[in-house]
Amino acid sequence: MIKHVVLFKFKSNVTDSDISKLEEGLGALPSIISEIKEYEFGRNVINSERSFDFGLVSGFDDLDALQRYSKHPHHLEVLKHIGEICDNIKSVDFYSTDKE
Repeated sequence: MIKHVVLFKFKSNVTDSDISKLEEGLGALPSIISEIKEYEFGRNVINSERSFDFGLVSGFDDLDALQRYSKHPHHLEVLKHIGEICDNIKSVDFYSTDKE
């Protein structure tokens, strides 16, 4: 399984409504995009100097599934909103060592 992890740093003027819209958009994706096998996201709860504001962890069967997800029109729509509200986005994609 491929794990896709994304960290978001919001712009200083981002509102709770902006974040709720992000959560709604992300929350809808698993029922629309069949390639998604695991999908969790949420707001940061421990603020520190190195913290990001929001995180996403998702799982896909393989790299091809991740690529299809990344190009899916509904995902691209959510990415547009992310681009509007974020100053910084970091991601990492790796093969899971989970043996389940």
